[in-house]
Amino acid sequence: MTPVGTDIDDRVLGGWLGRIAGNMLGKPVEEGDHWTRDRIDRYLRQAAALPLTDYLPAPADDGAGGEFELRPEWRSCVRGRIHGSCRDDDVDYAILGLDLLETHGFSFSTEQVGDLWLARLPYLQTFTAERAAYRNLARGLKPPVTATYENPYQEWIGALIRADVYGWTSPGLPGRAASLARRDAVLSHTGNGVYGAMWAAALVSAAFTAPSVRDALETALGVIPASSRLSRTVRRVIALQETGMTWEDTLTTVSEETSGMGWIHTVPNAAVLTAGLLYGDGDFTRTITLTVRGGLDTDSNGATAGSVAGVLCGAEAIPPQWKDPLEDTVRSAVFGFDGVRITELASRTVALAGAGA
Repeated sequence: MTPVGTDIDDRVLGGWLGRIAGNMLGKPVEEGDHWTRDRIDRYLRQAAALPLTDYLPAPADDGAGGEFELRPEWRSCVRGRIHGSCRDDDVDYAILGLDLLETHGFSFSTEQVGDLWLARLPYLQTFTAERAAYRNLARGLKPPVTATYENPYQEWIGALIRADVYGWTSPGLPGRAASLARRDAVLSHTGNGVYGAMWAAALVSAAFTAPSVRDALETALGVIPASSRLSRTVRRVIALQETGMTWEDTLTTVSEETSGMGWIHTVPNAAVLTAGLLYGDGDFTRTITLTVRGGLDTDSNGATAGSVAGVLCGAEAIPPQWKDPLEDTVRSAVFGFDGVRITELASRTVALAGAGA
């Protein structure tokens, strides 16, 4: 692996910009049961937006409903209507992780993660496993019981979306990134839910030093059990891509093999994310657009794909149609952070990376 070098500022900013842009790209179609891969592409084809090279186009009927009804937030996250990022939990948790590391350092405890949620994060901005864990914290339960009591979402994608900050602050140190992510994840998740967070953190970390996307993926697989369903599914996507199979056929094959898991489960979403990264092959636009077109949890997958691709290429190389509409501004439900500058978040992240080196 190559060293991180002096471009860490640009690479970390690329990660933040990529996460936010990818999240906003996928947000209008974040409903995996309705917005299937086929329906997303039919929407884009109807709007003459394939190949996709920008944020989603606005609906022709101004969101009047029907087959192509977008999520209600679409008006602030489709092309031509974006003025700063809109609020989303995929970005809130990155901010919360940054605050956690600034407050408690790299030796933080799982209990401190929970305390910070209660202090900084509104309950109604949590979902699935996070809401179950939040409720358990309010009841006075302690980790790891917070992850298991009345929580049917333990292997869903929530912990994975919280992991990027541990990779950004551990550039080229995937083992450490995975360890930090695990300490966070066990507050609300078990099994593949925890492995997804470890894998994502290691993937982001490895992107700082890996010579290719494929190398970063292989490195990230090294931090989770090879026998886990997550590991086997990611390796399956890699193997199919190596045979020369198309992106579409790879996703169709793996979708059949993971059917029944649901559209928010970690494993099928990791497959969509892996395919987007591999077939995107380091190109920022192609990576996030393929990932979002892959369906399932589109905004979460787009965010993680954008983070990895942004770290790989750096902020300067991200095309302007993705970063300029963000206006260096983040909306956030995390108390004390609404309206914060993206460049400020990146600068504070770089400072932590240096402190933890």
